[in-house]
Amino acid sequence: MGETLRWEYETVLADLEDGILTVTLHRPDRLNAFTPQMMEDLLAVLDRADGEDGVRAVIVTGAGRGFCAGADVGAGSGSFDHREAGAWHRDIGGKVALRLFACLKPVIAAINGPAVGVGASMTLPMDVRLASTEARIGFVFARRGIVPESAASWFLPRAVGVQRAMEWVATGRLFGAEEARGAGLVLSVHEPEDLLPAARRLAREIADNTAPVSVALARQMMWRMLGAPHPMEAHRLDSRIMSQIGGGPDAAEGIASFLEKRPPRFPGSVSTDMPPVYPWWHDEGFRPLEADRTEAPSTD
Repeated sequence: MGETLRWEYETVLADLEDGILTVTLHRPDRLNAFTPQMMEDLLAVLDRADGEDGVRAVIVTGAGRGFCAGADVGAGSGSFDHREAGAWHRDIGGKVALRLFACLKPVIAAINGPAVGVGASMTLPMDVRLASTEARIGFVFARRGIVPESAASWFLPRAVGVQRAMEWVATGRLFGAEEARGAGLVLSVHEPEDLLPAARRLAREIADNTAPVSVALARQMMWRMLGAPHPMEAHRLDSRIMSQIGGGPDAAEGIASFLEKRPPRFPGSVSTDMPPVYPWWHDEGFRPLEADRTEAPSTD
């Protein structure tokens, strides 16, 4: 094993070892409850992860006995009162979810304990979710008099279907890891001591055997095609990307390593070798709904 590098933030620890970045939500005395500072820290660590070619996969877990107990409601009954900001208030969980959506590195959630509210919805844009037998998950928003955030109304039905998503959201009940696995929300369930090793095995499989550029492109292809109206859009995109990378050094190395029965040594890096077609989308900017535009400031 190589040297571990630690990136420290106020509410998050990030440890990089042999291409695997383990991000730990670190407010264990509050069951890692989500705060604006945690949002800032997660955005910073995801930006850095995408910019570092040495990061091949990301694992997100929680310190102590919880993953994330939801929003920190220490402000009491006014915790969700954003009327002063009006239509231009941005949901902080949603900012994290959208940043995860845009990631170039695969992200694995290792849900080690309670994951409630934003603690559950923030995992939805992660690529693979593993859970401990001690995990308890809840989309509890209706029990707090609010609505699903972190863009969960987009992500959750795509993960488990509308029927199951609506049952979980309408009741706001807590459910266990096996129910989550049965619905497809999590890939597998592990004893607490086996959760992080299982996540690391998956991350290791990615880091040791796949081309970084291929994984970055495939991740964005998969997520962004969820909203495509016809498979022809995927076919057009597949064709464009294959025409640009199929004759490149990563493809040559992939074939050579297979024929020579040896581990691959892919030369391409995400920071310098993405094909010309990338990015192929136009990012959506944040704007209030049309009916709310009277509150818009002079600059965005």
